[in-house]
Amino acid sequence: MGRSQAPLLPFELSESTSSHNTRRLHLDGHGVRGTSGIEGLKKRGHGSRSWIKIDQDGNSKILNLDKASIMRHCSLPARDLRLLDPMFIYPSTILGREKAIVVSLEQIRCIITSEEVIVMNSLDGCVVQYESELSKRLQSNKYQSDDLPFEFRALELALELTCMSLDAQVKELETEIYPVLDELASAISTLNLERVRRFKGHLLALTQRVQKVRDEIEHLMDDDDDMAEMHLTEKKQRSEGNPSSDLGFQTSTSTEAKVASKSAPVSPVRSTSGVQRLQRAFSNITSSSRHGSFTNSSSSGENVVQLEMLLEAYFVVIDNTLSKLFSLKEYIDDTEDLINLKLGNVQNQLIQFELLLTAATFLATLFAAVTAVFGMNFEDAIFDYEYAFHWVLVLTGIFCGVLFVCFLCYFRHKNILSM
Repeated sequence: MGRSQAPLLPFELSESTSSHNTRRLHLDGHGVRGTSGIEGLKKRGHGSRSWIKIDQDGNSKILNLDKASIMRHCSLPARDLRLLDPMFIYPSTILGREKAIVVSLEQIRCIITSEEVIVMNSLDGCVVQYESELSKRLQSNKYQSDDLPFEFRALELALELTCMSLDAQVKELETEIYPVLDELASAISTLNLERVRRFKGHLLALTQRVQKVRDEIEHLMDDDDDMAEMHLTEKKQRSEGNPSSDLGFQTSTSTEAKVASKSAPVSPVRSTSGVQRLQRAFSNITSSSRHGSFTNSSSSGENVVQLEMLLEAYFVVIDNTLSKLFSLKEYIDDTEDLINLKLGNVQNQLIQFELLLTAATFLATLFAAVTAVFGMNFEDAIFDYEYAFHWVLVLTGIFCGVLFVCFLCYFRHKNILSM
């Protein structure tokens, strides 16, 4: 498998180059402003870009093409090529057109025709793997018969690599986030909460990407017309082949015209027989056209079923990946619920402690009030007794203790304290 620098469309490239030169001459005869104008166009994305072309034999070439050449070669509108622009971020999309399939799945952005695959040249690992794997498969199956047409094999590899890449990212996220969640459940800390918040953002972004790929495959599976539109090989063979019904129609009409011209309408019987022959010819043409349409519809139905089975296989894979993400999200939600329960339990314990502290403070204040009354400088008969003040302190302390026990019993009876 070797790459070589060769133009895909030399005629179109020469046309685009000459059109740029003519435009430059019309804009400025000195050639200075024209050069700056072309540079401005290139900066806005209208210049040539590096593409990789892979043919049916698995040979790859690096090409420099502009958007106009690709649009003319593949019969694509400009809005479809914007999906392949690496400067913009678009969700995963698979579009079936008249002569091409536009695929934008994660980092794999390519145009698939019935004879070749044009991939945006990039150093990304998925793009390099797609190019090498597609060339390897095409070269290995070069002399072997394959039920799938060329465009379906290229689309299958794009779906396979996309599903594998997303599943690998999900597994990597699982290996990173599960230990952090277990550690957070056992010991709540600010560092672990920040890590979980970052992982949760990554999880939501990955879920949206996987969900978009799944929805795109499901949309194709639900629409038979879109799947029939993607069978490029059959459409190409149908357009290149000459329908036999047209030839039969021309032959029959010419034959009948000759017969009608040679034979004059002498009697009504002969004219009636000529009309009958015309009717038989038209009935034969109609039956042959019906048979051809039935054959085309049956073949298109088989192709739709073939593509539907291919899409269904990768729909199961991407749905399994999405289920892993949902399970991971549920695990994060369960961990958050557990953390909230623990924080609520701690808050309840603090409230209980605050209640006990308030009751103890009230009783201490009551005891201090009694001692403050007896500590005032006034004369009373009770001070004539030597141990009277001591007995007052003892009785007040006993009263405060009994009152504190009563408070505890009341709180426990009302299930305010868990003791």
